[in-house]
Amino acid sequence: MAGVRGFADPNVHYNNGRSVFHQDVNSTLTNKTDTLLPFYLNYLGGNWSEATQCLIAGDNGWDSNHGALNTDRNNKWALANTPWSWGYFKRADLPVHFAIAEGWTVGDMYQESVIASTNPNRVTWMSGSINAPGSPQAPCEGGIVIDNNETPGCEGPNLNCYPTTWKTVPEYYQDAGVSWQVYQDTDNFDDNPLAWFKQFQEVSNTSALGQRGMAYVGLDKFYADAAAGTLPQVSYIIGPAELSEHPPYQPRDGAWLQRKVVEAVVNGKNYKKTALIISYDESGGLGDHVVPYHSPNGTAGEWIEDPYNEYGYVYTGPGFRLPFYIVSPWTRGGNVYTENADHVSQIKFVEKWLQAKGYNNVETSQVPAWRRQNMADLINAFDFEHPDYSIPVLPDISTPSVDKSGQYNGYSLCQAKYPHDSRPPVPYGEQTEASALATEQGFKAVRGQVTEGRFLIFEMNGFALSSSNSGSSSLTATRASPIHDIKAQRWILHQVKQGGNQFTLESVSNGGKCAGGLGGMTACSQSAPITINDLGNGKGHSLKTSNGQYISITKGGKVTLTSKVEGFKVFSVTYNN
Repeated sequence: MAGVRGFADPNVHYNNGRSVFHQDVNSTLTNKTDTLLPFYLNYLGGNWSEATQCLIAGDNGWDSNHGALNTDRNNKWALANTPWSWGYFKRADLPVHFAIAEGWTVGDMYQESVIASTNPNRVTWMSGSINAPGSPQAPCEGGIVIDNNETPGCEGPNLNCYPTTWKTVPEYYQDAGVSWQVYQDTDNFDDNPLAWFKQFQEVSNTSALGQRGMAYVGLDKFYADAAAGTLPQVSYIIGPAELSEHPPYQPRDGAWLQRKVVEAVVNGKNYKKTALIISYDESGGLGDHVVPYHSPNGTAGEWIEDPYNEYGYVYTGPGFRLPFYIVSPWTRGGNVYTENADHVSQIKFVEKWLQAKGYNNVETSQVPAWRRQNMADLINAFDFEHPDYSIPVLPDISTPSVDKSGQYNGYSLCQAKYPHDSRPPVPYGEQTEASALATEQGFKAVRGQVTEGRFLIFEMNGFALSSSNSGSSSLTATRASPIHDIKAQRWILHQVKQGGNQFTLESVSNGGKCAGGLGGMTACSQSAPITINDLGNGKGHSLKTSNGQYISITKGGKVTLTSKVEGFKVFSVTYNN
């Protein structure tokens, strides 16, 4: 996808002179090459677009993903996971997913909370923690949750204990008088995290927690409530197994569910008051080239000794990036949200929203301190001053197949038709970077505090900050392009400190020189940092120099410094020129 942190990443991590797009392979996989680039899963054409719908690309568990991460080298996806974990789909395979993400706002730095499987991530989504040492919880409340254990007891001392007992986020809502509901059918793929907490296992069916958190009210109830404008203040949607997209369940069937939920919300009576957050819980066994943004070594509640004695002292998360988008009138228009976020961010957003509405005591105390301080609250993804109530047209998609009893059976039909070949041959030794890393061309408007990983353009008053490629060392402004495709206006950010808002701005066209203000372009190693802040609500991003003044462009196209805070429109661009 254009305009997001992807194959055109200018800050991609390198190991021994090779980018992590080149994953290590050895003779256990092939003798044709020692590297595997990302590959389009349906590169052979034919029936592969059908077969790969029920593909199991890789493993999403603690062991395979920590093995792939390889202590932040992030170069063992093919060897420690599978070669197919380094494959990908395109827009033609996922038209609904692409359309939802681009119709509203996509987040390209949203991470799984735990480098592990479903349950640890969903426990975090619903409670804010997995109880790693140093977390707010006591060890006896469930230990460290890093796998899908649902057998009563513990797998080891304070490890993967079932059930867990610390307070969940919906309980805070309940205590504060906030209405909420889990919408699930009887087939919920065992994906309702509340069912793994002792307090919910023991509630009566007639209690508020039982009716709101454990009852099988059905997704049809959600669609009806959305249409009527009677949804509670906070809703959780738990889909059925066949529509979950969890391998081998088909992405096309999950797309049908996503489209149905989105249309129920945007066509519902209260869409003008509603935000719909769509996120995945974990990686699904597919790889990510970005080394996870995470806490410093030894941070309480974040780092543990690997209990399986494989990887030593490691951080539990945040982990690899996940698909994430927000549907609302305040996120409309094809934007990219660039802040570091994870499942805790959803908790923080709802807290901020409820506090703004006057609710007290809705802030959970269960989130580890570093996670609460460093994961975004999603507020900057929204422009609350300029809502857009228009609704994009989403692609049509066929209704999932069902058997004679009405049960979804798309994946089983796929597996029956392609029992041995849903995994395509891996193109060892047949790849070039130009083809493997080809990406769509275009741009997205940036929302949120900026992070590394993109080519950015800064525009104001119809002009864009520019660096001449003719040998001049000056920082200038040139007329902006409607599609933001002028190379001389393109910049690469280099973060001074992980998680911070200070950057050096490297020119793409001027020999790797960096801008520090109006004093001309200098070598990036000597350039003064620029502080970049999102001003929120459509006001743009300010660029503050090291002397405390702000960079601005006049209506006549002159670059100046001013004491007044002024905002640039920022675009993330992907172009080959």
